[in-house]
Amino acid sequence: MKLTEFQKLSHKHYNDSLLYRLLLPKNYSHESKYPLILFMHGAGERGSDNELQLKYITELFLDEYNRENYPCFVLAPQCPPDPVWWSYTSWSNPVLPKEPSLELSMVISLLDELIQNYPVDESRIYITGLSMGGCATYDLIMRYPAKFATAIPVCGWGDTSKAEVIKEIPVWIFHGDDDAIVSVDYSRKMYNALKIINGNVKYTEYPGIGHDSWIYAYKEPELLKWLFDQTKQLKLRKNK
Repeated sequence: MKLTEFQKLSHKHYNDSLLYRLLLPKNYSHESKYPLILFMHGAGERGSDNELQLKYITELFLDEYNRENYPCFVLAPQCPPDPVWWSYTSWSNPVLPKEPSLELSMVISLLDELIQNYPVDESRIYITGLSMGGCATYDLIMRYPAKFATAIPVCGWGDTSKAEVIKEIPVWIFHGDDDAIVSVDYSRKMYNALKIINGNVKYTEYPGIGHDSWIYAYKEPELLKWLFDQTKQLKLRKNK
């Protein structure tokens, strides 16, 4: 697959910079509006090569059928080697801090820049992430719920006390029940927290699967159809 279809770029944010790759919609035209998918990679894809973050998404997003039937922007930032996306201080009891990490601040700054410079359909901005990126997915939709039309966190974890903030966002959670790195209990707890308050949530748990549930999640036949069916009413988008 041609990784070069993902443009290799860098975003400046004050005195810092964030590497990212950007895939344009097939048959891209400035006259049309397109959805945007923000992909948040896992800890193993951190770096400074601006390539590793594409490791698990090229099959999905460069597939010709998907390119033809689901034209969209795909934004894949790369976390630097040492930091992490999340801003939680504890794994065992993740509590969302008041301020996001520097890295997530740069991601939002980058997203806002792309919205200004490209014909992005702001009612169809989607986010997905795996492992560390699954945690980042929860972090971002809890801080900026009006930005995202839907979210797909894969083997992630988040602050269940903030479930009310995201109850209106369609969320499809994935996890393997034999995950020894990020316990499946995190996803179960988030699912239950959202179900209790009648949140718009789906949950898929893979029996016997460890810390690679994204391989199966991103091959779900209905995944992209479900994703692209979601649209956020712009009148609800108060915080940008």
